[in-house]
Amino acid sequence: MHAIREILMHDPMELARPAMIFAGVFAAGWLVRWLVLRALRAWTSRTGSRPGLILGEALRGPLLIWAVILAVHTAIQLSGLPGKVTQFGARLLLVLWIVSLTLMCMRVAGNLVRYYGGQAPGALPVTTLSRNLAQLAVLILGVVWLLDAFHVSITPILTALGVGGLAVALALQDTLSNLFSGFYVTVAGQVRLGDYIKLNTAEAGYVTDIGWRATSIRDLANNLIVIPNSKLAQAIVTNYHLPELRMSASLQVAVAYDSDPDHVERVLAELARQAVGELPGLLGDPAPGVAFDPGFGDSSLGFTLSFQVAEFAQQFGVRNELRKRILRRFREEGIRIPFPSRTVYIQEGKAAGEKP
Repeated sequence: MHAIREILMHDPMELARPAMIFAGVFAAGWLVRWLVLRALRAWTSRTGSRPGLILGEALRGPLLIWAVILAVHTAIQLSGLPGKVTQFGARLLLVLWIVSLTLMCMRVAGNLVRYYGGQAPGALPVTTLSRNLAQLAVLILGVVWLLDAFHVSITPILTALGVGGLAVALALQDTLSNLFSGFYVTVAGQVRLGDYIKLNTAEAGYVTDIGWRATSIRDLANNLIVIPNSKLAQAIVTNYHLPELRMSASLQVAVAYDSDPDHVERVLAELARQAVGELPGLLGDPAPGVAFDPGFGDSSLGFTLSFQVAEFAQQFGVRNELRKRILRRFREEGIRIPFPSRTVYIQEGKAAGEKP
């Protein structure tokens, strides 16, 4: 600071030239940034390329920072400032450049995992946890690069981390348990984003995200349920989207005892076949089937209509429409749906305590 003050007092033009150099180099860098972003936008709009969109979003901020770094570096090197000042400025600009490049690469890695992670064979499913792991790997490389630039050995750091790792692990036991459970759930592939699952503790819904601490599911009422990863890893989970989306559903129908079972079966089977292609989600392969089950009830004959739906949530709409069609068809066919009834027999006898 003393050297700069001396220059300002005796020869202020010595700082005017670096300022002009800074302005010129920064203007050139800003122009290059504008041309690069414009070319990426044109390429993206013309081809619909997602890599161009990812690269454009990632370069927007760093290019401006790099233009400033280049302008400052050029101005300092061409100035008459003392060597200590230029050396300190160069080191500071190096740190800024490594940090900005690391942040840009982290953003690119997260977006690449987000858009293309599911397409790579053997890759982790695209979740918040997998994106965070990719960004963490880039961050670690950036920190190692920064330490190497300042000739800092990482061996003592790793030793210190190893010694303190046990204490940290004990203090963050629950957090690490959720982290590794989330990693296990993600790698296993038995619970994926978009799957409809149900836990043995009755929570059920579509998986919306698997994070480092908890898994989020959205139930059919559009409410968000947050489940710690450790609980999910230990729970008994029913996945209604595996091994495939289609699933079997059924509908029970009760008719009067005076109904002909064969007639009822034919009516139900015909009605279900006609509904295929008309009701969204109802599948015709395999064809719907009718069984005389549960059979003999207290006041009715029970039948079960089985069918296949394309996805778990569609069974409710299909079942609703089938009930309405069955009711209308039964009325046309004269098939009665009875009310529960009881027959009570009263036996006359002598009252208690009555003498013969």
